[in-house]
Amino acid sequence: MKETLGTFQILVLVGYALGMVAGQMLFKLAALRVPADAGTGARLAGLAQNGWFIAALLLYGVLSVMWVWVLTFTPLARAYPFVALAFAVTPLVAGLVFAEPLSLRLLVGIAVIAGGLVLVAG
Repeated sequence: MKETLGTFQILVLVGYALGMVAGQMLFKLAALRVPADAGTGARLAGLAQNGWFIAALLLYGVLSVMWVWVLTFTPLARAYPFVALAFAVTPLVAGLVFAEPLSLRLLVGIAVIAGGLVLVAG
């Protein structure tokens, strides 16, 4: 395996990270439909019937298979930092979709993550 990541590898890894972001959005949509005042049993039963939750689980299943495939042609040490891209993008999407607050400190942290990914991908 090469020392630097090729364009295809980077695109696949970014796609994987964006899939993780989508999964987190699905989990949030599922959580918003669980009654806060319900007991633990009722919450779990509600999740088992929640379409958003089921979709998130299915997506994460597909992403798990995709990850193993990625590791057949990308070193783990080079691929895994791209998971951090999901940590950077998820709060931004949550801010846009769910109006969750984005602090300056969070935005600076996201910029640091992005800078690290540029170094790793290089």
